[in-house]
Amino acid sequence: MKADVLTLDAEKAGSIELDDAIFALEARADILHRIVNWQLAKRRAGTHAVQFRSDVSSTGKKAYKQKGSGNARHGNRRANLFRGGGRAFGPIPRDHGFSLPKKVRKLGLKTALSSKQAAGRLVVLDELSLTEAKTKGFREKLEKLGLQNALFIDGSEIDVNVQRAAANIPNIDVLPSQGANVYDILRRDTLVLTKAAIEKLAERLK
Repeated sequence: MKADVLTLDAEKAGSIELDDAIFALEARADILHRIVNWQLAKRRAGTHAVQFRSDVSSTGKKAYKQKGSGNARHGNRRANLFRGGGRAFGPIPRDHGFSLPKKVRKLGLKTALSSKQAAGRLVVLDELSLTEAKTKGFREKLEKLGLQNALFIDGSEIDVNVQRAAANIPNIDVLPSQGANVYDILRRDTLVLTKAAIEKLAERLK
């Protein structure tokens, strides 16, 4: 399929042929769901922890005598039912990540790209570069393109001026082609790819 190529000033700069094997796949909500869960699980630090009975610094002396006090029978004060005692069945540091086949991951990225194309939310730019790192100037170009919530994906490297100019604009993300992922593509309304990004993604998703 063919797609129009625009400049940052919203002017036409020709057209480009999009690979149907990447940008024209059937929608697969189940695959996208699996990928997003996998990405978010990998992001979790897993450092949550509590003090168990053995971790509490307290005396091991018996609180009171076994019989005759009228109270329940207890040993030391580290027990979880005492204030300041150890936690019972609390969380421990662990890795929340799980494995996912490479074929599924690759299919997920293709499906995400295809979903944007099918929804008319895919914009192709000739190149992504600015002469100066000015947020105001970049905002003006975004207004010409009609973009308020978008993910920009460029080739192997991001223009430094673009990276700095976009840093202060909410709901605008900029990534190199190797950083393209399903979660970031889905969380923004519009996906903006440069011609260099399309070439790199085609090599990556062969």
